[in-house]
Amino acid sequence: MKRLSMQLALPFACLSLCTVAIADAHKGTAEDIEWRYYGFDAAGSKYSPASQINAGNVETLEVAWTWSSPDDKLAEKIRARAGYFKATPLMVGGVLYLSTSFSVVAAVDAGTGRTIWTHDPKAYEKGRPANSGWQHRGVGYWEDGSDRRIVIATGTGELVALDAATGKPIPTFGVNGSVDLQADIIRNEADRRRIGYNAATMIVRDTVVTGCTITDGTRSIDWATCPVRGWAVRSGKLKWSFNTLPKAGESEIDTWEDGSWKYAGAANAWATFSADPELGYVYVPTGTPNNDWYGGHRKGDTRHAESLLCIDVTTGKLVWSFQAVHHGLWDYDFPAAPTLADIKVDGKSIKAVAQVSKQGFTYVFDRITGEPVWPIVERPVPQSTVPGEQTSATQPFPTKPPPFVRHGMTEDDLIDFTPKLKAEALEIMKNFKMGPIFSPPTLLDENGNGGTVQVPSAAGGANWGGAGVDPKSGLLYLQASNLYMVAAVGPGKEGEVRYSITGGVALQGPGGLPITKPPYGTVTAIDLNKGTIAWQVPHGQGPTDHPRLKGLNLPPLGASSHTYLSSGGPLITSTLLFINQAQVQAGSWSLSRTERFVRAFDKSNGDVLWEKKLKLAPYGTPMTYVHQGKQYVVLAAGGGGEPSELMAFALP
Repeated sequence: MKRLSMQLALPFACLSLCTVAIADAHKGTAEDIEWRYYGFDAAGSKYSPASQINAGNVETLEVAWTWSSPDDKLAEKIRARAGYFKATPLMVGGVLYLSTSFSVVAAVDAGTGRTIWTHDPKAYEKGRPANSGWQHRGVGYWEDGSDRRIVIATGTGELVALDAATGKPIPTFGVNGSVDLQADIIRNEADRRRIGYNAATMIVRDTVVTGCTITDGTRSIDWATCPVRGWAVRSGKLKWSFNTLPKAGESEIDTWEDGSWKYAGAANAWATFSADPELGYVYVPTGTPNNDWYGGHRKGDTRHAESLLCIDVTTGKLVWSFQAVHHGLWDYDFPAAPTLADIKVDGKSIKAVAQVSKQGFTYVFDRITGEPVWPIVERPVPQSTVPGEQTSATQPFPTKPPPFVRHGMTEDDLIDFTPKLKAEALEIMKNFKMGPIFSPPTLLDENGNGGTVQVPSAAGGANWGGAGVDPKSGLLYLQASNLYMVAAVGPGKEGEVRYSITGGVALQGPGGLPITKPPYGTVTAIDLNKGTIAWQVPHGQGPTDHPRLKGLNLPPLGASSHTYLSSGGPLITSTLLFINQAQVQAGSWSLSRTERFVRAFDKSNGDVLWEKKLKLAPYGTPMTYVHQGKQYVVLAAGGGGEPSELMAFALP
């Protein structure tokens, strides 16, 4: 069975895309450098040429202004709690455009933080969004002459187009400025509660492209799904729809055995997308099918789940696809936008797309043809012992670049700061199964013991913040978690999935320390030209002050930001790499402790040049711009029971 399907497309040079993107970023005044997409450009580079803030002066950065989200007052009014504030603003024409956790859209003066306008689509009137609740990551921007629009897919499923100058709905878009994203895809009201939206919209070639989030971990056999869709940015009319879970007559049905395509769910595209405007291609990462840890009711590879799809934005037709996980049992969905870059491998120029993953792999392809830049080989993996399960015999392993996190667990991976700690860790592990990556979940025994230690965990590896790239060096940057979880399943009830994930199985090391060796969180630079790791450093202090580690004089151990929390992706400039750290959660010891920092690294070697401890946890991916001759670095922080703020940093 073929693991890669593709069709050829016309050649295109990434250098051209990058040049166009950077040129667009300079629109506004002659001095301005803007930020027009969630990831700076459609390529998702998260790279800005702004250089006023640099390695020589970054240590003098100070808070220039703050902006308070309307969510703080709105939460009291509607008696709901805003989720973590994860938005990354856009900057166009001296104005920041962003979404709040409650899907309120705001325009903010880029120089002062003053609110220009807000628009509340009242998404909360339809109830709590599916899966991740009240969280939202950003908006899209489009212009044609004097027609300038902000577009948001709200948490509860409205596609809203607003006048960028006034914040008023565009009356000719949909019905009074809004399109019901749920109308044609839900089967019942239960489905409406299962499907939500929190990613920034991708707008390319006058087409708004949307995916969705779907509540996962469900015990139901029959579940919701939603396609990737393209909408006319002027009218709001549906242009095309691509089914990530195949329908009758479509070519991938044979990989969903026993007719499971008729009732199986999820396999949705919940992350942010990237695009190549000149090619007219959008790059779409997809998720795990229902149920995340048991697939006995959906036998087969389940193509296009846990895949990277290249879709023609004009027609909605698939150009090529790659599946990273066959018959997924680990919740290893692709969580972040892929990154487009122009690289040179062995003297050959390649227009590439790089996708980082929860598995800790970086999959690199020719973005025109879908051909892997370096071989991706199918290797045998452990097979399931759960009744009714049918594990894929092999999984794809990139030969380059090497994994950026630990893979699997052996006794050699256990904590060993002292012999006593190692002995205690070995004793704890007697109740659990260890093995290589892709070791499948196991059944709990009659006493509730057992389960497979899954490394990396379902939170990554990489998570929704993803990676960014320096287009000049070809270095790809990301932060990642190096922790684990217990993958254990137990019997379902009549009418449910036969087995499903069992909650409450915790794995802690001695005294609440992580049971594995450090680092627990990392920042990594990957050379896309060579397929190597250029450098990797621990990110954060980690549990160095734990009583069991007293007197050991340990270096930074790294701290995980990827449990349910995450601190976004990287921001890259000409000399610097900015990354947030929202929370340590490396074991029970750290549950009451936080590391709330924004840091600037020397992007050539990972040295920390500046760090700022924050009063609020920073969750959004930072961005930067130059306005009226002054460069700002802006990030979203707070939420989840704390105030929600934008924080802008600048030189004195």
